[in-house]
Amino acid sequence: MIEPYNAVGLIPSFCGIRRREDIRHNLEHLESLTKAAFWLSNLDIPVRLLAIPEGAMMGFNDEVLDVDHADYANTCCIDIPGPETDAVGKLAKHWNVFIMAQAKARHPDWKDRFFNVGFIVDPDGNIVLKHYKISALLPVERSVSPHDIYDWWIEKYGRTLDAFWPVADTKIGRLGIMMAMEGNYPENGRGLAMNGAEVVYRASMPAPFTENDVFEISNRARALENNMYIVAPNIGSYRLYPDSHLGIDAGGGRSMIVDYKGGIVGKQLDTNGSTFVAGVINIEALRHHRENAQVTNWMKDIRAELAQIIYEQPIYPKNRYLDAIPGKHADYKRDVIENQVELMQTRGIWKKPAGSHS
Repeated sequence: MIEPYNAVGLIPSFCGIRRREDIRHNLEHLESLTKAAFWLSNLDIPVRLLAIPEGAMMGFNDEVLDVDHADYANTCCIDIPGPETDAVGKLAKHWNVFIMAQAKARHPDWKDRFFNVGFIVDPDGNIVLKHYKISALLPVERSVSPHDIYDWWIEKYGRTLDAFWPVADTKIGRLGIMMAMEGNYPENGRGLAMNGAEVVYRASMPAPFTENDVFEISNRARALENNMYIVAPNIGSYRLYPDSHLGIDAGGGRSMIVDYKGGIVGKQLDTNGSTFVAGVINIEALRHHRENAQVTNWMKDIRAELAQIIYEQPIYPKNRYLDAIPGKHADYKRDVIENQVELMQTRGIWKKPAGSHS
Protein backbone atom coordinates (compact mmCIF):
# COMPACT_ATOMS: atom_id res chain seq x y z
CA MET A 1 0.00 0.00 0.00
CA ILE A 2 1.25 3.50 -0.85
CA GLU A 3 0.51 6.01 1.90
CA PRO A 4 -0.55 9.52 0.84
CA TYR A 5 2.41 11.87 0.49
CA ASN A 6 3.25 15.44 -0.37
CA ALA A 7 4.60 16.39 -3.77
CA VAL A 8 6.57 19.62 -3.86
CA GLY A 9 7.17 21.66 -6.98
CA LEU A 10 10.02 24.14 -6.74
CA ILE A 11 9.48 27.59 -8.27
CA PRO A 12 13.04 28.91 -8.50
CA SER A 13 14.72 32.05 -9.66
CA PHE A 14 17.40 31.02 -12.13
CA CYS A 15 19.87 32.26 -14.70
CA GLY A 16 20.62 31.37 -18.28
CA ILE A 17 24.00 29.98 -19.16
CA ARG A 18 26.86 30.90 -21.50
CA ARG A 19 28.66 27.62 -20.92
CA ARG A 20 28.04 24.32 -19.17
CA GLU A 21 29.93 25.38 -16.03
CA ASP A 22 27.33 28.08 -15.32
CA ILE A 23 24.79 25.41 -14.38
CA ARG A 24 26.41 25.23 -10.92
CA HIS A 25 24.84 28.60 -10.01
CA ASN A 26 21.37 27.19 -10.53
CA LEU A 27 22.14 23.91 -8.78
CA GLU A 28 23.37 25.78 -5.69
CA HIS A 29 20.15 27.79 -5.55
CA LEU A 30 17.98 24.68 -6.06
CA GLU A 31 19.70 23.05 -3.10
CA SER A 32 18.85 26.01 -0.84
CA LEU A 33 15.27 26.26 -2.11
CA THR A 34 14.75 22.54 -1.57
CA LYS A 35 15.80 22.88 2.08
CA ALA A 36 13.26 25.65 2.66
CA ALA A 37 10.47 23.85 0.83
CA PHE A 38 11.01 20.59 2.71
CA TRP A 39 11.26 22.23 6.10
CA LEU A 40 7.80 23.73 5.64
CA SER A 41 6.07 21.00 3.62
CA ASN A 42 7.12 18.19 5.95
CA LEU A 43 5.17 19.88 8.75
CA ASP A 44 2.11 18.31 7.11
CA ILE A 45 2.73 14.80 5.74
CA PRO A 46 6.05 13.47 4.39
CA VAL A 47 7.39 14.77 1.10
CA ARG A 48 8.31 11.93 -1.25
CA LEU A 49 8.35 13.67 -4.62
CA LEU A 50 10.14 16.84 -5.73
CA ALA A 51 9.65 18.48 -9.14
CA ILE A 52 12.14 20.98 -10.58
CA PRO A 53 10.62 22.97 -13.46
CA GLU A 54 11.90 23.06 -17.00
CA GLY A 55 14.59 25.71 -17.39
CA ALA A 56 15.61 25.75 -13.74
CA MET A 57 19.00 24.15 -14.41
CA MET A 58 20.00 25.92 -17.63
CA GLY A 59 17.55 28.66 -18.51
CA PHE A 60 16.28 29.21 -22.05
CA ASN A 61 19.12 31.15 -23.66
CA ASP A 62 19.23 28.80 -26.65
CA GLU A 63 15.70 29.96 -27.43
CA VAL A 64 15.77 33.58 -26.29
CA LEU A 65 19.03 34.39 -28.12
CA ASP A 66 18.32 32.23 -31.19
CA VAL A 67 21.74 30.60 -30.83
CA ASP A 68 23.41 28.22 -33.23
CA HIS A 69 22.09 24.73 -32.48
CA ALA A 70 25.36 22.81 -32.87
CA ASP A 71 27.34 25.37 -30.86
CA TYR A 72 24.86 25.21 -27.97
CA ALA A 73 24.92 21.41 -28.07
CA ASN A 74 28.67 21.36 -27.62
CA THR A 75 29.19 24.23 -25.18
CA CYS A 76 26.12 24.17 -22.92
CA CYS A 77 24.15 20.93 -23.15
CA ILE A 78 24.74 18.15 -20.66
CA ASP A 79 25.00 14.38 -20.77
CA ILE A 80 22.49 12.25 -18.87
CA PRO A 81 23.88 10.77 -16.70
CA GLY A 82 26.63 13.26 -15.99
CA PRO A 83 27.96 15.60 -13.27
CA GLU A 84 24.84 17.75 -13.30
CA THR A 85 22.42 14.86 -12.87
CA ASP A 86 24.77 13.43 -10.24
CA ALA A 87 24.20 16.64 -8.27
CA VAL A 88 20.44 16.14 -8.56
CA GLY A 89 20.98 12.55 -7.39
CA LYS A 90 22.78 13.78 -4.27
CA LEU A 91 19.81 16.02 -3.52
CA ALA A 92 17.45 13.04 -3.93
CA LYS A 93 19.53 10.91 -1.58
CA HIS A 94 19.84 13.65 1.02
CA TRP A 95 16.08 14.19 1.24
CA ASN A 96 15.09 10.59 0.43
CA VAL A 97 12.80 11.62 -2.42
CA PHE A 98 12.16 11.03 -6.09
CA ILE A 99 13.05 14.05 -8.21
CA MET A 100 11.60 15.01 -11.59
CA ALA A 101 13.66 17.51 -13.59
CA GLN A 102 14.66 18.64 -17.10
CA ALA A 103 17.70 19.66 -19.12
CA LYS A 104 18.79 20.27 -22.70
CA ALA A 105 20.95 17.24 -23.33
CA ARG A 106 23.01 15.49 -25.96
CA HIS A 107 22.36 11.99 -27.26
CA PRO A 108 25.49 9.82 -27.60
CA ASP A 109 24.54 8.83 -31.15
CA TRP A 110 23.85 12.34 -32.44
CA LYS A 111 26.79 14.71 -32.57
CA ASP A 112 25.92 18.41 -32.94
CA ARG A 113 22.28 17.90 -31.95
CA PHE A 114 20.58 18.31 -28.60
CA PHE A 115 17.26 17.19 -27.16
CA ASN A 116 14.94 18.49 -24.44
CA VAL A 117 15.02 15.70 -21.87
CA GLY A 118 12.92 15.18 -18.75
CA PHE A 119 14.36 12.73 -16.24
CA ILE A 120 13.48 11.12 -12.92
CA VAL A 121 15.96 10.29 -10.17
CA ASP A 122 15.13 7.86 -7.37
CA PRO A 123 16.08 8.25 -3.66
CA ASP A 124 19.27 6.24 -4.28
CA GLY A 125 20.37 8.79 -6.87
CA ASN A 126 19.72 6.55 -9.87
CA ILE A 127 18.12 7.80 -13.08
CA VAL A 128 15.02 5.65 -13.54
CA LEU A 129 13.45 7.42 -16.54
CA LYS A 130 14.39 9.66 -19.46
CA HIS A 131 11.74 11.27 -21.65
CA TYR A 132 12.75 13.00 -24.86
CA LYS A 133 10.32 15.82 -25.53
CA ILE A 134 8.16 14.72 -28.43
CA SER A 135 6.02 17.48 -29.80
CA ALA A 136 4.49 20.89 -29.25
CA LEU A 137 7.81 22.65 -29.61
CA LEU A 138 7.34 26.40 -29.66
CA PRO A 139 8.61 28.16 -32.80
CA VAL A 140 11.54 29.41 -30.71
CA GLU A 141 12.54 26.00 -29.33
CA ARG A 142 15.11 24.34 -31.53
CA SER A 143 15.76 21.11 -29.64
CA VAL A 144 15.35 17.92 -31.66
CA SER A 145 12.34 15.66 -31.08
CA PRO A 146 12.29 11.86 -31.57
CA HIS A 147 9.71 12.56 -34.29
CA ASP A 148 12.34 14.66 -36.09
CA ILE A 149 14.49 11.52 -36.45
CA TYR A 150 11.54 9.12 -36.41
CA ASP A 151 12.84 6.35 -38.68
CA TRP A 152 16.11 6.12 -36.76
CA TRP A 153 14.33 6.31 -33.40
CA ILE A 154 11.96 3.41 -33.97
CA GLU A 155 14.76 1.30 -35.42
CA LYS A 156 16.76 1.81 -32.22
CA TYR A 157 14.01 1.95 -29.56
CA GLY A 158 10.98 0.36 -31.23
CA ARG A 159 7.52 1.63 -32.11
CA THR A 160 6.11 1.29 -28.61
CA LEU A 161 4.62 3.39 -25.84
CA ASP A 162 7.86 3.03 -23.88
CA ALA A 163 9.85 4.46 -26.78
CA PHE A 164 7.93 7.75 -26.69
CA TRP A 165 5.97 7.92 -23.39
CA PRO A 166 8.06 5.98 -20.84
CA VAL A 167 6.70 5.39 -17.34
CA ALA A 168 8.67 4.37 -14.23
CA ASP A 169 6.94 1.99 -11.81
CA THR A 170 8.17 3.17 -8.40
CA LYS A 171 7.44 2.91 -4.69
CA ILE A 172 5.36 6.12 -4.87
CA GLY A 173 3.36 5.21 -7.98
CA ARG A 174 3.89 5.13 -11.72
CA LEU A 175 5.66 8.30 -12.81
CA GLY A 176 5.81 9.94 -16.24
CA ILE A 177 6.75 13.21 -17.92
CA MET A 178 5.19 15.60 -20.44
CA MET A 179 6.84 18.99 -20.61
CA ALA A 180 5.46 22.43 -21.31
CA MET A 181 3.60 22.57 -24.63
CA GLU A 182 3.39 18.77 -24.76
CA GLY A 183 0.57 19.07 -22.27
CA ASN A 184 -1.54 21.04 -24.75
CA TYR A 185 -1.80 17.99 -26.99
CA PRO A 186 -4.17 15.34 -25.52
CA GLU A 187 -2.22 12.56 -27.26
CA ASN A 188 0.75 13.01 -24.93
CA GLY A 189 -1.30 12.68 -21.76
CA ARG A 190 -3.16 9.73 -23.24
CA GLY A 191 0.08 8.04 -24.32
CA LEU A 192 1.38 8.24 -20.76
CA ALA A 193 -1.92 7.07 -19.29
CA MET A 194 -2.13 4.12 -21.68
CA ASN A 195 1.36 3.19 -20.50
CA GLY A 196 0.12 3.20 -16.90
CA ALA A 197 1.12 6.66 -15.63
CA GLU A 198 -0.41 7.86 -12.35
CA VAL A 199 1.67 10.97 -11.52
CA VAL A 200 2.90 13.14 -14.38
CA TYR A 201 5.36 16.04 -14.37
CA ARG A 202 4.29 18.96 -16.55
CA ALA A 203 6.54 22.06 -16.48
CA SER A 204 7.12 24.88 -17.41
CA MET A 205 5.09 27.36 -19.47
CA PRO A 206 5.62 31.08 -20.09
CA ALA A 207 3.30 34.02 -20.02
CA PRO A 208 0.93 34.80 -21.65
CA PHE A 209 -0.14 31.12 -21.77
CA THR A 210 -0.18 30.97 -17.97
CA GLU A 211 -1.91 34.30 -17.47
CA ASN A 212 -4.56 33.44 -20.09
CA ASP A 213 -5.39 30.15 -18.31
CA VAL A 214 -4.00 27.88 -21.05
CA PHE A 215 -1.70 26.21 -18.49
CA GLU A 216 -4.43 25.58 -15.93
CA ILE A 217 -7.05 24.44 -18.44
CA SER A 218 -4.71 21.93 -20.08
CA ASN A 219 -3.33 20.66 -16.76
CA ARG A 220 -6.80 20.01 -15.40
CA ALA A 221 -8.06 18.49 -18.64
CA ARG A 222 -5.15 16.05 -18.95
CA ALA A 223 -5.57 15.05 -15.30
CA LEU A 224 -9.34 14.57 -15.56
CA GLU A 225 -9.51 12.71 -18.87
CA ASN A 226 -6.74 10.29 -17.85
CA ASN A 227 -7.42 10.04 -14.08
CA MET A 228 -3.87 10.98 -13.14
CA TYR A 229 -2.11 13.59 -11.02
CA ILE A 230 -0.33 16.47 -12.74
CA VAL A 231 2.57 18.10 -10.88
CA ALA A 232 3.13 21.41 -12.66
CA PRO A 233 5.56 23.89 -11.08
CA ASN A 234 6.43 26.91 -13.17
CA ILE A 235 9.58 29.02 -13.25
CA GLY A 236 10.31 32.09 -11.13
CA SER A 237 12.38 35.12 -12.06
CA TYR A 238 14.75 34.57 -15.02
CA ARG A 239 18.10 36.37 -15.33
CA LEU A 240 19.69 36.12 -18.75
CA TYR A 241 23.17 35.38 -17.34
CA PRO A 242 24.63 34.64 -13.88
CA ASP A 243 26.02 38.19 -13.68
CA SER A 244 22.75 39.87 -14.72
CA HIS A 245 21.36 41.96 -11.86
CA LEU A 246 17.64 41.95 -12.63
CA GLY A 247 15.36 39.08 -13.51
CA ILE A 248 12.14 38.92 -15.52
CA ASP A 249 9.09 36.94 -14.45
CA ALA A 250 8.64 35.38 -17.86
CA GLY A 251 6.65 32.44 -16.47
CA GLY A 252 3.75 34.39 -15.05
CA GLY A 253 3.27 32.05 -12.07
CA ARG A 254 0.26 29.70 -11.86
CA SER A 255 2.14 26.69 -10.50
CA MET A 256 -0.19 23.90 -9.44
CA ILE A 257 -0.76 20.28 -8.52
CA VAL A 258 -3.91 18.71 -9.93
CA ASP A 259 -5.58 15.51 -8.77
CA TYR A 260 -7.04 12.63 -10.80
CA LYS A 261 -10.48 14.29 -10.98
CA GLY A 262 -9.09 17.56 -12.33
CA GLY A 263 -9.27 19.37 -8.97
CA ILE A 264 -6.45 21.63 -7.84
CA VAL A 265 -4.86 20.37 -4.59
CA GLY A 266 -1.98 22.85 -4.55
CA LYS A 267 -1.66 26.25 -6.26
CA GLN A 268 0.71 29.20 -6.23
CA LEU A 269 -0.55 32.14 -8.27
CA ASP A 270 2.16 34.78 -8.66
CA THR A 271 5.87 35.08 -8.05
CA ASN A 272 8.82 37.20 -9.01
CA GLY A 273 11.24 35.34 -6.78
CA SER A 274 11.67 31.81 -5.51
CA THR A 275 9.02 29.76 -3.75
CA PHE A 276 7.29 26.38 -4.05
CA VAL A 277 3.93 24.67 -4.41
CA ALA A 278 2.84 21.57 -2.47
CA GLY A 279 -0.06 19.16 -2.66
CA VAL A 280 -1.09 15.70 -1.50
CA ILE A 281 -0.80 12.69 -3.80
CA ASN A 282 -3.08 9.76 -2.89
CA ILE A 283 -2.23 6.87 -5.21
CA GLU A 284 -4.58 4.38 -3.55
CA ALA A 285 -7.53 6.75 -3.99
CA LEU A 286 -6.63 7.13 -7.66
CA ARG A 287 -6.48 3.36 -8.11
CA HIS A 288 -9.76 2.91 -6.26
CA HIS A 289 -11.41 5.47 -8.55
CA ARG A 290 -10.10 3.80 -11.69
CA GLU A 291 -11.47 0.45 -10.49
CA ASN A 292 -14.84 1.53 -9.11
CA ALA A 293 -16.12 4.57 -11.00
CA GLN A 294 -18.81 3.77 -13.56
CA VAL A 295 -18.38 6.81 -15.81
CA THR A 296 -15.45 9.06 -14.89
CA ASN A 297 -12.79 6.37 -15.26
CA TRP A 298 -12.98 7.39 -18.91
CA MET A 299 -10.23 5.33 -20.48
CA LYS A 300 -12.05 2.00 -20.17
CA ASP A 301 -14.52 3.23 -22.80
CA ILE A 302 -12.08 4.39 -25.50
CA ARG A 303 -13.19 3.33 -28.99
CA ALA A 304 -9.65 2.75 -30.24
CA GLU A 305 -10.67 1.80 -33.78
CA LEU A 306 -12.48 5.11 -34.21
CA ALA A 307 -9.64 7.14 -32.71
CA GLN A 308 -7.24 5.67 -35.23
CA ILE A 309 -9.26 7.14 -38.12
CA ILE A 310 -8.48 10.65 -36.85
CA TYR A 311 -4.75 10.17 -37.33
CA GLU A 312 -4.57 8.12 -40.53
CA GLN A 313 -3.21 11.06 -42.55
CA PRO A 314 0.13 12.47 -41.32
CA ILE A 315 0.17 16.17 -40.44
CA TYR A 316 3.48 17.38 -38.97
CA PRO A 317 6.41 16.11 -41.10
CA LYS A 318 8.58 13.41 -39.54
CA ASN A 319 12.36 13.04 -39.98
CA ARG A 320 13.00 16.79 -40.35
CA TYR A 321 16.44 16.54 -38.74
CA LEU A 322 17.70 13.17 -39.86
CA ASP A 323 20.04 14.94 -42.26
CA ALA A 324 19.86 18.56 -41.14
CA ILE A 325 20.63 20.54 -38.01
CA PRO A 326 17.83 22.81 -36.71
CA GLY A 327 18.14 26.36 -38.01
CA LYS A 328 17.09 29.76 -36.72
CA HIS A 329 13.65 31.03 -35.69
CA ALA A 330 12.99 32.64 -39.08
CA ASP A 331 13.81 29.37 -40.86
CA TYR A 332 11.24 27.51 -38.80
CA LYS A 333 8.51 30.05 -39.46
CA ARG A 334 9.15 29.96 -43.20
CA ASP A 335 9.78 26.23 -43.63
CA VAL A 336 7.38 24.74 -41.09
CA ILE A 337 4.67 27.01 -39.69
CA GLU A 338 3.59 28.52 -42.99
CA ASN A 339 3.60 25.10 -44.70
CA GLN A 340 1.56 23.51 -41.92
CA VAL A 341 -1.11 26.19 -42.00
CA GLU A 342 -1.32 25.82 -45.78
CA LEU A 343 -1.63 22.03 -45.42
CA MET A 344 -4.58 22.35 -43.04
CA GLN A 345 -6.32 24.77 -45.39
CA THR A 346 -5.58 22.74 -48.53
CA ARG A 347 -7.08 19.64 -46.96
CA GLY A 348 -10.21 21.60 -46.12
CA ILE A 349 -9.77 21.11 -42.38
CA TRP A 350 -9.41 24.85 -41.82
CA LYS A 351 -11.14 27.56 -43.86
CA LYS A 352 -9.24 30.71 -44.73
CA PRO A 353 -10.48 33.85 -43.00
CA ALA A 354 -12.34 36.44 -45.06
CA GLY A 355 -9.99 38.68 -46.99
CA SER A 356 -7.02 36.32 -46.70
CA HIS A 357 -4.67 36.33 -49.70
CA SER A 358 -2.15 33.87 -48.29
